[in-house]
Amino acid sequence: MYTYPQLFDFTKQVFLKIGSNERDAMLATKVLLSADLRGVDSHGIARLVGYVRLWEAGRINATPKVKTVHETPSTAVVDGDSGLGLVVAPQAMQIAIDKAKNVGTGWVSVKNSNHFGIAGCHAMMALENDMVGIAMTNASPLVAPTFSIERMLGTNPIAVAIPAASEPPFVADFATTTAANGKLEILQRKNQEAPKGWIQDANGNTSYNANELKNGGALLPLGGDRENGSHKGYCLGAIVDIFSAVFSGANYGPWVPPFVSFLPMPEHPVGEGIGHFFGAMRIDAFRPADEFKHHMDTWIKRFRAATPMEGYEKVLIPGDPEREMEAERLKNGWALLPPVVTDLKALAEKLEITESLF
Repeated sequence: MYTYPQLFDFTKQVFLKIGSNERDAMLATKVLLSADLRGVDSHGIARLVGYVRLWEAGRINATPKVKTVHETPSTAVVDGDSGLGLVVAPQAMQIAIDKAKNVGTGWVSVKNSNHFGIAGCHAMMALENDMVGIAMTNASPLVAPTFSIERMLGTNPIAVAIPAASEPPFVADFATTTAANGKLEILQRKNQEAPKGWIQDANGNTSYNANELKNGGALLPLGGDRENGSHKGYCLGAIVDIFSAVFSGANYGPWVPPFVSFLPMPEHPVGEGIGHFFGAMRIDAFRPADEFKHHMDTWIKRFRAATPMEGYEKVLIPGDPEREMEAERLKNGWALLPPVVTDLKALAEKLEITESLF
């Protein structure tokens, strides 16, 4: 088992080794490990090696000058200067929050960035300001639109964080695919099959092979197939792509750069880097904050009290499992899969991190 402080120190050392300054290394580490804390292991420290490889390939700028290139009182476009998305995204979200403080809402679209960790981490920044937070990003094209065999969209997550009064906040954070690619990677490490509806083979047939993407297959939009509503998942993923990239000037659709460094960059790019989209809405722009949060408590309590199906203990509120996992892991630490430990040991050796926990 590894503790949060141990993994925080190691991860921070890695970001410092690739050239990040102290502030950015701290921020990147906090954002990356927020995924592990919340039980989203596919997007946490297991991805650290991938970020380093992108830096080695010259695709990540460890010392970005993040700047606003266009704005109105309530909107902005931010250029991430090819920085770590783990650093660019929180800065862009803070701009959205600052604009919401001034005019009620703030909306920021980002270009020239990279993978930003879990969307929920950024959306939750708004909570402490009595605001609703929204975060989304486009991603490597691994998803076939309904009726297609061509990979055109990313897993394109959406996160929405809504504050309450005495109850924990409502935090929805989900991919617009049946499952995120990171979950396939976990199945690969465990040598397990993928459930039905996650992926299709190169000809569009249902597949259970967790390695199917390597054979030309594709992830499926939320819903799996047309009969189960995949057209709705396709629409959600398309909305994220347009808001994140067509608004900002980032790459979209099949032109989004791959996360893995060994795949070539798409030819004839239509924009700069990966795109994100952030929103912050001040509650009192709609109704008094205390009144709103009181009614959120009522909403949450009533849904918690919904009669569960046989075999289930209770009805969950979005954010419940992640919050419970975070409390557990902060207290007791957590295990890492052996392949992840192997990768991190090799990374420590490569970067000459002598005080390594591995």
